[in-house]
Amino acid sequence: MNTDPRETAHRTPEIDAQDSLLDRQIVDRDRRLAGKVDDVELEEREDGRLVVTALLTGPGALGPRFGGPIGAVVRRTWSLLSGKDIDTANRIEFELVSHIDTVVHLGVAKASLDVEGFERWVRTRIIEAIPGAEQDPS
Repeated sequence: MNTDPRETAHRTPEIDAQDSLLDRQIVDRDRRLAGKVDDVELEEREDGRLVVTALLTGPGALGPRFGGPIGAVVRRTWSLLSGKDIDTANRIEFELVSHIDTVVHLGVAKASLDVEGFERWVRTRIIEAIPGAEQDPS
């Protein structure tokens, strides 16, 4: 058993990524929805431990979880609509996570993240094309 406090003081707490992260909502520092955790990026350390390095969101991350023809359609559609490579998901560095409870809380504003590819496409190509959509309702 390791009892040296220098060894344990800097260890990242262990979490079960499937239970604590997957399918959880992500909120920014202002409590605005920033997405949902569709997958995680892991890195294997020298001691064999797996460490979460990033949260992956959006259809680019969700498509591979579906797999098969449905997953392929999701990924191709995501790529066409977002302008991103088919194998690219929205990525949020795990170091930006401030804490995790029923949702994943970030310590940064959503505007500083690159997570709106599909939403931006819908807004510019569909919503703004609706007559009167650009007008201020007041």
